[in-house]
Amino acid sequence: MPRPRKEEYQQRFQTKPCQFCKDGVATIDYKDTELLQKYMTDRGKIKARRITGTCTQHQHDIATAIKRAREMALLPYLVTVVSRRGRGGRRKSYR
Repeated sequence: MPRPRKEEYQQRFQTKPCQFCKDGVATIDYKDTELLQKYMTDRGKIKARRITGTCTQHQHDIATAIKRAREMALLPYLVTVVSRRGRGGRRKSYR
């Protein structure tokens, strides 16, 4: 089977453009917590660039802004997750 040409490969795997580049955003403010929370998981971790679709420079700016907001106590370092696993209670005894 012949290998696909470069043009065919690029058409198949096109990445979406960076939202910040498309909107022409110059800076990302650490005080804009609503924007920054879109780029964090529900547990408080920074989402990866392949998931967010941002370019390298804007992903770096987002990470810096999130870290600054955490230090200023605008965003939490981590979010406690309440799960149903290990709820305690009575265990069945097999005697």
